[in-house]
Amino acid sequence: MSNKLLLSVIVVLLITNVATMLLWKNDRSDESIVEDEEVDTQKPVASIGGTEISFQDWMKSLRESYGKKELKTLIDQEVVKKLAQEQNITVSEKVIERDIALLTTMQGLTTEEELKELEENWREDIIYRYQLEAMLAQDVQVPEEDVQAYFTKYDNQYQFSESFQLSHILVANRETANKVYEELEAGASFSLLAKEYSIDEDTRENGGYLGFNSSSTEFIPSNYFDIAKGLEEYTYSEPFVTSNGVAILFLHKKLPDITFSYEELKPYIRNELALQSINQNLVADPLWEKFDIEWVYDE
Repeated sequence: MSNKLLLSVIVVLLITNVATMLLWKNDRSDESIVEDEEVDTQKPVASIGGTEISFQDWMKSLRESYGKKELKTLIDQEVVKKLAQEQNITVSEKVIERDIALLTTMQGLTTEEELKELEENWREDIIYRYQLEAMLAQDVQVPEEDVQAYFTKYDNQYQFSESFQLSHILVANRETANKVYEELEAGASFSLLAKEYSIDEDTRENGGYLGFNSSSTEFIPSNYFDIAKGLEEYTYSEPFVTSNGVAILFLHKKLPDITFSYEELKPYIRNELALQSINQNLVADPLWEKFDIEWVYDE
């Protein structure tokens, strides 16, 4: 992956994580904030050696620390959304899916519900980022040959290879594998059984977790991928013989190949190169002048 693309993906993660932490997002009141946290607004939120910190002091500190930044983020998002609608700037669904796949591989184990929520947040941030990039790059000229040369150099790094998020239980013989499989069928936890039975010392304490892997990896047996392709997500295999013993495989998540032609990537590469050429950071400030914006931090 090119440094530019990797940095963009990391920025999306940071934006998402920061947005999750900001308590008053979506214009929530103080009362609604604490309903989720089960805090009594009439009582101190902390007491240190007889000195109390009130709920109001806590809220004031949060606003002073994060309020301006979060409000600016909301304005930026609305500015970009309005301009994108006016100018019909859209983002390829394949590009969105590719970026979501990349972000997914950076996650640890999640439930289906947790991953769905993450994907919804990522989608919004990805669309915002690419639309903002397109607007900032609109008036910058980039030679076609530069775009083609960049694609030729970094082509493989823009593609996404089929990946599997796996856990396994590796045991020494078929008898033990059958015993483990029977316990799984009876409803036992895969991760707990891995900690109890697996002979793979590198993954045993993590419940047999192997992370995301593509078929090109050399770190796990090749027949794992043949087995994984036949599994549904969040299901496990029957015992099978592998090079290191007898294994039972759990498939958490399967991500498909996502490949692009030059024509599909050209506008996105052009925008990247345009912003690089003028040393433009990915911020919406230059777009504010297109609207009559008033906010509480105006001097």
